[in-house]
This record gives sequence, structure tokens and C-alpha cells, in this order.
Amino acid sequence: MKTISIHDLNKSYTKRSGEKFFALKHLNIEVEAGTVFTLLGPNGSGKTTTINMINGLNRPTDGNIKVMQLDPVKDMKKVRSLLSVVPQETALYNDLTAKENLLFHAQYYGLPKKDWHVSMQHALNLVGLEKRQNDRVGTYSGGMQRRLALARSLMTSPKLLLLDEPTLGVDVQSRNAIWNQIRELANEGKTVFLTTNSMEEAEALADHIMIIDHGKEIISGTPKSLKNEMDRNALLLGFQDQETAKEAVKVLQGTYKLTQHKTEIEVQVEDRKNIFALMNQIQFLNDKMIRFEMNEPTLNDVFLHFTGRELRN
Repeated sequence: MKTISIHDLNKSYTKRSGEKFFALKHLNIEVEAGTVFTLLGPNGSGKTTTINMINGLNRPTDGNIKVMQLDPVKDMKKVRSLLSVVPQETALYNDLTAKENLLFHAQYYGLPKKDWHVSMQHALNLVGLEKRQNDRVGTYSGGMQRRLALARSLMTSPKLLLLDEPTLGVDVQSRNAIWNQIRELANEGKTVFLTTNSMEEAEALADHIMIIDHGKEIISGTPKSLKNEMDRNALLLGFQDQETAKEAVKVLQGTYKLTQHKTEIEVQVEDRKNIFALMNQIQFLNDKMIRFEMNEPTLNDVFLHFTGRELRN
């Protein structure tokens, strides 16, 4: 079952000059229930705009969005009863305690009063803040505030969670706690739509990844399939001394793309089958080889390959 279906979605604005600017352009997304779908992209690529379109905060210029078969604009009230959002800004009340923040949220979203206490305690327990529930949120660390924001989103038992860079600026311990909770929620059958520009986060959480840039899809697939798109692997060879490394370079250069750093050389191989041919070429140096390491492409390699290496403002 599809939790989110987006077809040929456009969101455009007109600049003062009269020029049309597309925040999203011909975007197509299908999100299966009970999965973690991760939207990757540089700053300004359209990730938050996509979240706001799913949530009904922004209207499409063209195209179609369905959230559990509902239109997020026409059926906004129903859609918002089925989902929760954790925005980049925690938007908590610092002068209130964690408990007071959650109770206010429960009341605002119409949760039956008889369910307030049980839902609140369950949410606090999930994020490990039950012992700090009576402390003012202003005394919390950034990581604790992000965990409380996640707890707040769970108060209404949503079927769909929209998480906009949920671990932005948090410490390692809080990040791992949030990651564990996200995976557990997906295991329970909830759908998680996550935006991030952290490759490590996408690697840890995603069932399916889409990389977007300038509002358009660049590539989409499972983490494994995206790495396979790189169609290359790096072979790291280490030798006893620099002279032996130079001998290996003389034999391999011209056939392979390689770099030497003192006693080590890195060789780019397009296919694992090439490794056997390569090793046969330098077989006479085997007794002087002290390191043999295969490095597959990472998501970071994939991201930089498809979006470029220049800095973004």
C-alpha cells in the first residue's frame, strides 16, 4: 500500500523580475507503508518544500499529491489527523516543562483527555526523557529538545511521520537514540518520510533514497542500488617500501586510474573481475605486499557524483 503518491509535482514562484522559479519540478515519489523514505539533497534543493506540500502547507502549482488516498489541501483536516511533523525548528515552549509541552500539544490536536497521560508517558519513555519531564525545556540540551520534538509528534499515534532533518545539530548520543526510534517506528508499520543532507543518516535509516537537486529528481533507489550506479570500486594496495610501490605503478599505469601515496597506491577498478587480472600483473610483487583492501563506493561518493562538489549557499 502506498502511503504517499506524488505525480508530476511542480511548485513555482514568480520573481520580481517576472522570471519563473521552480522550487519543485516534475517530481514523482511513491512511498510504501512501513518504510523509511529518505529525501537527500543539498541545501536549497527542495526538501523542505516537499515536506510542506505533503503536509498541505503549500499548494502545488501543478501535479497531484495523495496521502493515504487523501488530498492534503482539500482533505487537510483528515490528513493532519493521520500524520505528524518534526520540522527543522523544534518550536517548543522553553518556559514550560516537557510534560506541559506535550499536554498542550495533546489538547491542541484534540486528543481525548482520558488518553493524555498514557500517551505522554509512552512518548517520553520512547525517547528516554521520562526522568526529565518536570524540567523546563529551556534547560534541555539541543539533542534533548530534538528528542522531545519527536516525542511530541508521537502523541497522536500518527501513521505517517514527516521528519525534516531530525538530527540537525544534535550530539552523537541523541542522534543514535533518534535513529533507533525511527527504525523501531518503521518496524511497527509506521511510515517515515525523512529529509537529510547527512549521508551517514541516510545509510543508517533509509529503505529507499531519492536524491534531488534544484527541485528535480537526480536518482532514486535503495542504498545498495545507488552505490552500484557508481560502477567502480577502489582497491588499496600497500607495499613494504616506496620503491616497490613505484614498480607496481609502472606496471599498472595506462591500464588503470591510480594514485600513489608513499608506500600505498589506490587503483580504481570498474568491475571486481578486473581485480584478478590486476593481481596477476603484479604477482611478482606479492611477497612485498602488506596491505590489500577493497573499498566500495559510499553514499557520500554517490551524492557528490550526482550533485557536484561545489559549495552551496
